[in-house]
Amino acid sequence: MSIALDADEEALAQAAAELCRRRAPLSSIRDRLEELACGDRGAGWSNLHQHGLLTLHLAEEIGGGGATLVDLAVVAEQLGRQLLAGPWLPTVLASGALATVTDDSARTWLDLFVEGAAGAVVLGGLTAVELEDGLRVSGGTDVVPGLIGADIVLARAELGDGRVWFVLRPGEVDLRQVAGIDLTLSAGRFELDAHPVPPERIMAVDDEAADLVGAALVAAQAAGVAAWAVETAAEHLRTRHQFGKPLGAFQVLQHRAAMMLVRAEAAAAAAWDAARAPQQRRDQWRLATAQALVTAAEPAVDVVFDLVTLLGALGVTWEHDAHLYLRRASALAGLFGPSRHWARVLGEAVRHGERSSRLDDPAALPELRAEVGAVLDEFVTLPAEDDRHLDAWGRWTGGDRQALLADARLMAPHLPAPYGRGAGPQEQAVIADEFGRRGLVQPTLIVGDWALATLVAHGSDEQRTRFVDASQRGDIIWCQLFSEPEAGSDLASLRTRATRVDGGWRLSGQKIWNSRACESQWGICLARTDAEAAKHRGLTYFLVDMASPGVLARPIQQMNGQAELAEVFLDDVFVPDDCVVGEPGEGWRLAMATLSSERLNMGSRLRYGSSGLARRLLDDGAHRADEGDVLAVVGECAAREICLASMNLRTVLGRMSGRDMAAENSVNKVLSSIAQRDGSRALFGLLGPSGLDAASPYVADHLGMPAILFGGGTIEVQLNVIASRILNLPKA
Repeated sequence: MSIALDADEEALAQAAAELCRRRAPLSSIRDRLEELACGDRGAGWSNLHQHGLLTLHLAEEIGGGGATLVDLAVVAEQLGRQLLAGPWLPTVLASGALATVTDDSARTWLDLFVEGAAGAVVLGGLTAVELEDGLRVSGGTDVVPGLIGADIVLARAELGDGRVWFVLRPGEVDLRQVAGIDLTLSAGRFELDAHPVPPERIMAVDDEAADLVGAALVAAQAAGVAAWAVETAAEHLRTRHQFGKPLGAFQVLQHRAAMMLVRAEAAAAAAWDAARAPQQRRDQWRLATAQALVTAAEPAVDVVFDLVTLLGALGVTWEHDAHLYLRRASALAGLFGPSRHWARVLGEAVRHGERSSRLDDPAALPELRAEVGAVLDEFVTLPAEDDRHLDAWGRWTGGDRQALLADARLMAPHLPAPYGRGAGPQEQAVIADEFGRRGLVQPTLIVGDWALATLVAHGSDEQRTRFVDASQRGDIIWCQLFSEPEAGSDLASLRTRATRVDGGWRLSGQKIWNSRACESQWGICLARTDAEAAKHRGLTYFLVDMASPGVLARPIQQMNGQAELAEVFLDDVFVPDDCVVGEPGEGWRLAMATLSSERLNMGSRLRYGSSGLARRLLDDGAHRADEGDVLAVVGECAAREICLASMNLRTVLGRMSGRDMAAENSVNKVLSSIAQRDGSRALFGLLGPSGLDAASPYVADHLGMPAILFGGGTIEVQLNVIASRILNLPKA
């Protein structure tokens, strides 16, 4: 997916991409590299001006487009994808910073941008002293993209404990051209020695807002570069042949390309979140932007680097476009500083607040909000001890509060009435929003959610009456009896057999890796009822009473000492006909329906490697690392969670727009697994000798995390899905 979500944004993205392809194609860059280095603005500059893409973000009253930062990010992404040459980004960064000035002092300069002027921004290397007649500025700048050939230079200097911004004309200073890493635009430096800046050149720029806007655009353009790399890799793997078959048929290359797509999707979601954040409080904007620089800027370099290695020797040649994109990605990653710095910034920020994943429109569906809000306001008045407990998996297990939510049809609002509210994407989002307003975690039945979705859609009236309400009230806990010792991810190969007898079936076999099977009352089970049918067609979907004779659930102790999983032995277990869901032989289809329930996930609270656990480690001092290193890990964990929440929210909004978002499920699962793996590992790496204590919650997190990599399909299985269904790579 691109940053664009709705029809208007998609039209804007298409227009920007088409302008680049027609007026400034990538093929034209190589013949103009020397001119670009000397300040040439590229073949499409006049067209960018003519179509308002230089001033899209400026106020309409001065001749701009009055667009949002999301609109500008949509354009930035496409210009990165097409690798537009010239100083578009430096110019927009300069004019965008000046647009934060609230008085009329910047108007003259903004008028010049509206007329088509090019700009550059100096972000570091200068210091200023304030005198009665203005400033005296000294120092040497870092490399400044777009400096050579700029009409307006907006510079920032350190002034005491703060910063000051001022405007220069290039002719007023001695510019020195340098060889920039990005060959598609100029680069330069300059030095000042007590250079005078009169008061009228001093600009009251909102320093933080300028950084936040600029960082969002950098992240958006990096996302566009990463998207191009994924497309190019997929095309290469589909068309290049080795050993008599396409390269894309080799699973190791499929997985590498699929991981490129996962990182590119994360970059797009991160950039989108940063671009939409100005509509929210400033603290929310800070959180979103910091995570975008952590999640999008430097990771885009990795995506393009992976493309280069996939291309083989071709990728390291001057002739292939990959090196131009790698240079652009590297330049973007360095513009606002290293991601480790922004991880520390984010780590400090999340000590004082969390990123909200609520909808941007708090007025949506007011009647539903009022109804749900009234229920939740009553919910918080009930004593928490009336809940039996909220277990480690976040599953609810009964009590007065759960009964209240069940009666209000808020345990599974996505189910059709009378079992739920028939809530579509927008209604589910509003309900989640109301939970979030009160700091409440939205309930989930985990396996129960999957079981009820299947029963409501495919079960009998008797089954729905018997199971749905009781499950929502917490009187029935479900487990899933799908996986077997010889059939883990390959469910179609399972061997548990069901034999027809009077009044029902006899089930025999072994199931394994069954969460909470030792404490569940019922299980959803797949068993083979027709040994002669094709693997997918001989399965039937059963409801198994876990108290039936012949059922033995034996706990499996995990490496962390807990026993959350079990192996279940079925020894001639009788299942009556009224506990068969659908028709015999339909089990595979119903199982797929179970695993693809339409319930939406708003937010992303990770079980392992979470930012909450990282903050706890920072606060209790159980680590043996520098505080800055711990802050960076806190920030990296938070960035992963914020990015996942952004992807989930984009899925909600995409469904509201009628888009098919099914492909996002596998991407989100991979990203969630990797986030927990990397976060948990990073936390353990901070412990030092404290990591020798098995009772430590951080050690428990470290030892318990590997199990999460298998739930809902391993990373490798999901990568197979991404490679075949999204990238359309040939079968291995």
